[in-house]
Amino acid sequence: MHRSRIAGFTLIELMVVVVIIAILASIAVPAYTGSVRKSRRTEAKTALADLASREERYFATQNLYSASPTALQYGTGSWPVAVGTYYSISSVTVTQAAASATTTTPGTYVLQITPSAGSPQISDTACQTFQLDQTGKQTSLDSGGADSTATCWP
Repeated sequence: MHRSRIAGFTLIELMVVVVIIAILASIAVPAYTGSVRKSRRTEAKTALADLASREERYFATQNLYSASPTALQYGTGSWPVAVGTYYSISSVTVTQAAASATTTTPGTYVLQITPSAGSPQISDTACQTFQLDQTGKQTSLDSGGADSTATCWP
């Protein structure tokens, strides 16, 4: 009588599979996390575009820009104002129009948005701050304060 051999995996074969899965996971998880962070930046850009349109609408009716969340219909209070799950408007800097005997300088604004406290976007060090001004100029700063506009506003 011949005994049939029981078919199955050896421990070595199982460990090779575990190592392969670990290598693939170590590549895939950071790539996925980076893609998620990048896609969430859209929330910041959309919020800035909305805030800029509110500023322009206010300017059209009042002939000046406003730094007040209430005037821009963001409720009462002061900045920062949460605009979604991941970002908050951190500041609105307004310079009002100046007139002299010969010229009138129009007012200006700079809108700034940063990750909300406790948001996973805080760890997005490449694109920590987004800014937009009245001319439509888009800028971004990394966590060290260096210009990262080319990366964050493609």
